[in-house]
Amino acid sequence: PVREAIRKLELEGLVIMVPRKGAQVAQITEKDLNDVLEVRLGLEELAMQFACERIGEPQLEQIREAALEFEQVMESDDITALAQADVKFHELIYEATKNRRLIQIINNLREQMYRYRIEYLKDGNARRTLVKEHREIYEALKERDYKKANDCMRDHIENQQKAIIKSLHQSE
Repeated sequence: PVREAIRKLELEGLVIMVPRKGAQVAQITEKDLNDVLEVRLGLEELAMQFACERIGEPQLEQIREAALEFEQVMESDDITALAQADVKFHELIYEATKNRRLIQIINNLREQMYRYRIEYLKDGNARRTLVKEHREIYEALKERDYKKANDCMRDHIENQQKAIIKSLHQSE
């Protein structure tokens, strides 16, 4: 039902209920962004550790293909397709952890991360940076170098954070 869907969006911080006026889309705030990305960073670090330990060759190939797919979609300027390609890249890394609970927790943040991901993908320069970062993450996973993979993922998330904060300040 619609009421339950709106309640779920409210719990995820995506809408705000206003008495006698209904639901309004919640504005992205720097505090919300920092909170979500702080949690994401911790989960991604854990995912990188497990993925480096457990990833197999077939999964590495899928991640490489997902990175290439993102690069190809980037040329189309289709933000939704770009977001889906980016989500796929990250989901493959999560699957490589072979940890259902970690994947479940990360998926609980998915809607909130998706909102910020869309904002980030609107920036053409950010997209080019993402292509480079995806390649670096793939290479680190291929080498099963946790420190390098973790550093690459940290840079990836911090660059996203900086770009979105810049965008928030420009729209004020």
